[in-house]
Amino acid sequence: MHTGLQAYWPWLTVYLICVSLVGFALFGADKARARKGRWRIPEKVLFGVAFLGGTPGCLVGMHLFRHKTRRWYFRWGIPLILLIQLLGCTAPFYFRRQ
Repeated sequence: MHTGLQAYWPWLTVYLICVSLVGFALFGADKARARKGRWRIPEKVLFGVAFLGGTPGCLVGMHLFRHKTRRWYFRWGIPLILLIQLLGCTAPFYFRRQ
């Protein structure tokens, strides 16, 4: 691994943890708002946080709060986003070796 790139790993890790916590909190807050009949967090915001790297937190929040699990586009979309992100992260290592 290039030494310049190693300096960014701690920052990237902190970023991914923070955005995952935000995704988790948004799913929890949206579920609480749904139960109370209050204004909801737009679905595009929930997907946006997942696209920005918060997919692990969004997945945990979906299942822990049992929120948005009946909607096919969340049930399949969030895991698909995670799969694409994981492939995107591992592809440079795979193609670099060839």
